[in-house]
Amino acid sequence: MNQKATIIFVCEHGAAKSIIAASYFNKIANEKGLNITAVARGTNPDEVLSPKAIQGLTADNLQVTKSIPQKLLIEEIKSAQKIITFCELSKEYQQGIEMEDWSDVPPVSESYEIARDAILQKLNLLLSNL
Repeated sequence: MNQKATIIFVCEHGAAKSIIAASYFNKIANEKGLNITAVARGTNPDEVLSPKAIQGLTADNLQVTKSIPQKLLIEEIKSAQKIITFCELSKEYQQGIEMEDWSDVPPVSESYEIARDAILQKLNLLLSNL
């Protein structure tokens, strides 16, 4: 069986935007039968996931697979198909892989719904190009 390709969603704290993006990406990719998966990472991970993100995803009937934010590792970047960033990445993470900047997504702390809708709009475009 072929190993699934991976897309990494990265936000500074790995606790909100990347979690929402990866959760929705995996749901939609699964529904479309795509052989690709997404993971959420942070460059400076918080100790816990954002309560607003968890509440919003739960209300949207989505489950979060990780219970604590995960740090982005250089090894992961090397094997990823694509990196989507919600924050600026330091040079150590810039490994010549295709990166896409989604830093214009509004903060989840201000409104889960607005952030989610902005992420979904970008996800639909991304998935239509895969």
